[in-house]
Amino acid sequence: RTGQPLRSLYALRCGFFKTRRRGPAGDQITGFPMAGELMGLEAVGTGIHQSDAIALEDSIVCELPFAALERLFEDIPGLHRRFYRLMSCEINRQQHLMQLLGHMRAEQRMATFLVDIGAAYAMRGYSPAQFQLRMSREDIGSYLGLTIESISRLLARFTKLGLITVDKRAIVLNDPARIAEMASGFSPCSPMV
Repeated sequence: RTGQPLRSLYALRCGFFKTRRRGPAGDQITGFPMAGELMGLEAVGTGIHQSDAIALEDSIVCELPFAALERLFEDIPGLHRRFYRLMSCEINRQQHLMQLLGHMRAEQRMATFLVDIGAAYAMRGYSPAQFQLRMSREDIGSYLGLTIESISRLLARFTKLGLITVDKRAIVLNDPARIAEMASGFSPCSPMV
């Protein structure tokens, strides 16, 4: 939870979470950690957790006491390097989110989100083109800096264009290459009407 002192990091063994940061304009979803990720890294610099982590389904989390990790870093240099890589990935993810929110059109944001979620599933051995969205449309909107109505319109538009098939939370990327082009900004996409 936000404001708690850093005592532990949390390895997500299975399940799906959302992370939420409180701000002057309200709550902002900052990520959707999946199995294999480490939660709580944002607290390493300040010693205080800056986000809340909320399970989106039944999940298993392993608590890793930070003091014990620091002792292990001294004994196992490879572990310390791995930790630095994880920190770097978290920084890159945050920078990617800032770019997403600051410079992309709504269609690009949605396409990038779908590509990123698909890639995360692929890293875990699942299909990058057929997966479940564990988060709500409202959470996706908060993450992408869009309204829930915009998320619904974008999903409907992508469906109408034949890019995706949606069945509740199940998504099939019918044309992953075109969606990736849209995410990169190279594929022309007419403005939403």
